[in-house]
Amino acid sequence: MSASRPLSGEPGTDDTPVQATGEQIYDVLIIGAGPAGTSTAIYTVRAGLSTLVVDKGAASGALALTTKIASYPGVPETVTGAELLRRMRDQAAGFGAQFVQDRVLSVELDSDPKVLWTTEGLYRGRTVVIATGSMGRTQTVPGEERLVGRGVSYCATCDGAFCKDEEVAVVGNTPEALEEALLLTRWASRVHLLPPADTFRAPTALVTEVLEHSKIEAHPPVRVLEVLGEQAVSGVRVAPRGDSERTLAVTGVFIYTQGNRPITDFLKGQLALSESGCIEVDESRQTSVPGVFAVGDVLCTHLRQAVIAAADGAIAGMAIERHLSRRERLRPDWS
Repeated sequence: MSASRPLSGEPGTDDTPVQATGEQIYDVLIIGAGPAGTSTAIYTVRAGLSTLVVDKGAASGALALTTKIASYPGVPETVTGAELLRRMRDQAAGFGAQFVQDRVLSVELDSDPKVLWTTEGLYRGRTVVIATGSMGRTQTVPGEERLVGRGVSYCATCDGAFCKDEEVAVVGNTPEALEEALLLTRWASRVHLLPPADTFRAPTALVTEVLEHSKIEAHPPVRVLEVLGEQAVSGVRVAPRGDSERTLAVTGVFIYTQGNRPITDFLKGQLALSESGCIEVDESRQTSVPGVFAVGDVLCTHLRQAVIAAADGAIAGMAIERHLSRRERLRPDWS
């Protein structure tokens, strides 16, 4: 067993590396240091619970890759997702939460204490919080990866306001794609809807609303060939079925073709999941296993927003304090 590294850039911890030996039993083990996991840590450590947050890297996660955040309460200026995360982690660490950079390989959730097996060793805890988020789609269009955050986006709620009075494209034929196209009409002068197939995989009422909207131009089925631009998106090159290639002059490309998959592979069937692979929880964010909670995008929340993930953390954090207090009251005294 070896000593794990503090999560890069985290203050508020002493100079002693966290030992992945399993000797210390934490009150709370949190897997994932995004807004959901970090918010949970703030609430649990302030409740006097020893809290360790295990994350594979400070730069991982959806929020860390977001270039502009302008709607987070209490943060009036526009900041990057990485900066907002740093502030959250600084706050949690300042209250006494420990952060460690390590990768969770498997878990034992039915045991007491519960165990996280990692690349560095193992950690034990009385409760576990799963805040691993979801895995975004794989970049498949030339130019897409290079221009993420510079016009390519997967969240109209997050980035739509930055396209005010400009033309944008929405790629996809799912309910999410259509709902986001409607949302973008609040800001964009025109929304080009680029479906990959003849039919929309969405409710009829939603399809009708989109097709009848004056600011949405629904194109015939197309194949997106390339996202154009150097420092920012300047257009998208498409090949309509049975027609010649053409270029649409847009400043934003919002892509919804593969969706997001919750990161739960390390659970290996220990928790109840929905048909979509999302962790099932009750209103306190507790899973099918007592003492195990899940928060954030791993729940397949309809709106993937930092503030919603943070709210999940607050709910779980307070529930964990109640759960552990109840266990203490019920513990038999054999003396």
